[in-house]
Amino acid sequence: MSAIDLYARKTPGFEDRLAHTVAVLKEAAAAHGGRIVQSTSLGVEDMVLTDLIARHGLGGDKGIAIATLDTGMLHAETLALIPRIEQRYGLAVEVFKPVQESVIHFVATNGKDAMYQSLELRKACCGLRKMEPLARMMAGRSAWVTGLRREQSNTRAVVPFSEDDGQGRIKFNPLADWSWNDVWHHVATNDVPYNPLHDEFMPSIGCAPCTRAIAVGEDFRAGRWWWEDEKAKECGLHVKEDAPEGAVSMIGEKR
Repeated sequence: MSAIDLYARKTPGFEDRLAHTVAVLKEAAAAHGGRIVQSTSLGVEDMVLTDLIARHGLGGDKGIAIATLDTGMLHAETLALIPRIEQRYGLAVEVFKPVQESVIHFVATNGKDAMYQSLELRKACCGLRKMEPLARMMAGRSAWVTGLRREQSNTRAVVPFSEDDGQGRIKFNPLADWSWNDVWHHVATNDVPYNPLHDEFMPSIGCAPCTRAIAVGEDFRAGRWWWEDEKAKECGLHVKEDAPEGAVSMIGEKR
């Protein structure tokens, strides 16, 4: 059974949430056109955002650019979405990769499975594979768009629609109030391309060594860095302090 079969449900207020998301995207493009980027993980939320950006003519050089990080450790299914986006929407996807010499040195020093050895090594791996390329992605830009949703985890339960990212840029989170059902309803309604690994109970997909399928009742990000304490489960891109203890939503519920 596919993720669409399991989760796509039209819930009360969806049209209002969709309209608000489009309004946020239009506001972002108008205020920061040519200096704003959608930083896409190529997960289903980001695919929805790319679809909306393209559908409303907000992409391209004068609007919202589309960019992703190729960490060198992504699943083949994830990377396959890059040409699908370009073919389907006619939007170029900027790809930022880690510095190869840094990766070679890190692996030679710490081994290819260093992320399992300690939190410090895992964060160091994220640093060179994600944070450094992200800095290059953001260079010269005044704003970015993410697929963060409040429902994803405790640490994201208070995500606003827009915020200062602490680096002098505005971060827009247009799907902040969307549910998992909303996301898949939009995918089903508009035939949005998505990673087939979502059909294998992987709601949050990152690097292959750091992603596993989850069980019914586990939260959305339980399959990411599953060997670590929940409060450590961020790579650094979206770290928030003083996250509330409640509001974890469970995958597997049909609402």
